[in-house]
Amino acid sequence: MNRTGAGRSPVWLLGAWGVTRVVLVLFVVRVFVIPGVDVTTDVSVIYHGWYEVLRHGSFPVGDVTWQYPPAAALAILAPGVLPFLGYTAAFFVLACLADLTVLVLLLYAGRRPDASLRGAWVWVAGVPLLGPTVYARYDLMVTAVAVAALLAGARHPRMMGVLAGFGAMVKVWPVLLLVGAVRRRAWAAAAVTAGALAVLFSVAMPGAFTFLTAQRGRGTEVESLGALVFHVGRHFGWHGQVLLNYGSVEFLGPYVGLVSTAALALTGACFGWLVLWRLRATRFPPQALAEAAFTAVLMFTVTSRVISPQYLVWLIGLAAVCLCFRHSRMGLPALLLVTAAFVTVLEFPIGFAHVVASDLYGTALLLLRNGLLLTTTLLAAHTLWHTTVPAPSTPQVPSQPTHPNETPVSS
Repeated sequence: MNRTGAGRSPVWLLGAWGVTRVVLVLFVVRVFVIPGVDVTTDVSVIYHGWYEVLRHGSFPVGDVTWQYPPAAALAILAPGVLPFLGYTAAFFVLACLADLTVLVLLLYAGRRPDASLRGAWVWVAGVPLLGPTVYARYDLMVTAVAVAALLAGARHPRMMGVLAGFGAMVKVWPVLLLVGAVRRRAWAAAAVTAGALAVLFSVAMPGAFTFLTAQRGRGTEVESLGALVFHVGRHFGWHGQVLLNYGSVEFLGPYVGLVSTAALALTGACFGWLVLWRLRATRFPPQALAEAAFTAVLMFTVTSRVISPQYLVWLIGLAAVCLCFRHSRMGLPALLLVTAAFVTVLEFPIGFAHVVASDLYGTALLLLRNGLLLTTTLLAAHTLWHTTVPAPSTPQVPSQPTHPNETPVSS
């Protein structure tokens, strides 16, 4: 290891993080105004509205946009710990602190023996490419929990399980962190943590699990992989609608149900692949836990009916953990993911009107972004399989004996 370079890198990392995050903060407080949709209204209007309901001891039962597990209430209520700031400003401060927490965790992990600072660089470079959306959603907080869980996984499986179980009760997807866990202690700790939180919220606050039925009439969100069918179809006579539905802009109309069902079928196929992988995998190098989580979350994200821009925050965090391990082969998938993050900010918020209109520019952006995500998923799955699943042994073909009086023919 180059000790001199390693000593300088954290300084450059912290400097790059500071500069890029100052720019992000200036965007979310609207000193600089990014073109397109104002992403901060989710905090100032939606989150703040939920906060007013939650702090009185109830979930927003009548609001169909509340589609989160009960522990999400903690993220929405968290700005209350900074009463000297307004709700929106306090939320941005906490998002920035969560961002910094991830960086510190990656720096600590990257300076262990046989580790790398590549992961920290992926985080520093990838997050700001998503634009102000990252500080205007609570996904950074969930990602911080997920990163901590994966970094704890190899040495402290129970701690990993506790964090994964807690994260799953905040936004479901962290349950996929357990895909590569080989110790039952991690699964048991996750189950106990999630169960305890479920009971606690069910007793303490009415409506804790109404989110389970909140998505039943959803269509296909306009940024998803399946939505490309309708973006192209609108140019060939498809007469559906684009409406704000269940908190996101979706396609509604003929064949939407069919495409949504196909998306669910693809998700099921991905689940089947992950089960097959677990049955076949016999080699588990130190990076396998993170690489399995990264691959699983990629699969479930790409096949989902909804691909919101903030979902890429999860993926960047998981890719960063993978690259904390010197021998990880997820470098190319991570690079493609960071490229997809840059294309994402071009389509949302900057070019979202073009996406909603399904014009050539908007459709091309979406095709490029989703194509990058799909390619990243396939590469990650290929890498995970070939890293952990032994190649089938080639049967030896018995050689034909040569007759004593026969001279071998050379070609």
